[in-house]
Amino acid sequence: FIIPLPAMAEEQQVELFVKAGSDGQSIGNCPFSQRLFMVLWLKGVTFNVTTVDMKRKPEILKDLAPGAQPPFLLYGTEVKTDTNKIEEFLEENLSPPKYPKLAARNPESNTAGNNVFSKFSAYIKNSNPAMNDNLEKGLLKALKTLDDYLCTPLPEEIDQDSVEEVTVSSRMFLDGDELTLADCNLLPKLHILQV
Repeated sequence: FIIPLPAMAEEQQVELFVKAGSDGQSIGNCPFSQRLFMVLWLKGVTFNVTTVDMKRKPEILKDLAPGAQPPFLLYGTEVKTDTNKIEEFLEENLSPPKYPKLAARNPESNTAGNNVFSKFSAYIKNSNPAMNDNLEKGLLKALKTLDDYLCTPLPEEIDQDSVEEVTVSSRMFLDGDELTLADCNLLPKLHILQV
C-alpha cells in the first residue's frame, strides 16, 4: 500500500506585504519587513512582494488584514500579521529537507544585540539635550556588548584537543558562518543605525 506524503502535493503561494517607501511604490525602510524578506530569501522560497502605501490605506488591508500594519504574510489562503509568529510559522512549515533550517544553534545568538535598536531609537528621538550624553553612552555600551559577543568564540569554534587556544572568533555572523534567524532580526536594525 502507498502512504501519501502530507503537504508535499502542492506548493503554497507566498506573498509578503511590506510598507512602501516615501514614493508609495518602492520597498520602505522597515526593519520588520526586511527581516521577513531575508527569511523567505534564505529559505529559497519563491514569493511575491507587495508594497503597501500606508498614506492611502488600500482596500487590500481592509480585506486581508483589517487593522494590521505591514509586514504581513499571505501563505496560501492563510494571513499572518505578527512578525515573530510569521518567522516561527515559516521555520516550522518551510523545513528540511526541502528548505534549510535557519534557527540559531546557540541560544545566546538570538539575544545578542537585542537592545541596540531600542538604545539607538531612544538616542535619536531624544529632544532633551541634557540626556544626550547618557543616551549615547547607553547606545555605545549596547554596541560594545554586541561586538564582544561577535569576538568571543562559539563553543563549536573551540577544539578541546588543540594545543592552540582560540581567543577570538573567526565567524562571519552571529551564530557561525551562515546567516540565521538571529541575523535576519538584527541586520536590518543595524542597517538603520548605519544610515
